[in-house]
Amino acid sequence: MSAEDLEKYETEMELTLYREYRDVVGIFKYVVETDRRFYLCNQVDVKARSESGDVFFEVSMSDAWVWDMYRPARFAKNVKVLTFKDVNVEELAAQDIDPPKD
Repeated sequence: MSAEDLEKYETEMELTLYREYRDVVGIFKYVVETDRRFYLCNQVDVKARSESGDVFFEVSMSDAWVWDMYRPARFAKNVKVLTFKDVNVEELAAQDIDPPKD
C-alpha cells in the first residue's frame, strides 16, 4: 500500500466517522473530551483522585459513543477513563445537537 493509498483510506475513514457522529449526536446528552478521545454519552461522572501525591481524574460514562476511526465498535455501554490530563464535560443543549445539513 502506498502512502497515497493510506492517506486516501484514512480520509475516507474520517469522513465515515463524521457522518456517523452526525447521525448519532442527537441521542446523547454530554460531550466528554479527554487528552486521548472524544466521547458522546448520556451519563458522566468525573472524580478527582489522589495517589502518592499525584492527582488524576476517573471519568465514568454510560451509553457512550467513542470518536475513534480505528475502533470497530464505537458504542459502549460503560466506559471508564483514568487520566492525569484535563477533562472537559459539556452538556449539550437542544440547539447544540442539530448537526449541519449537507
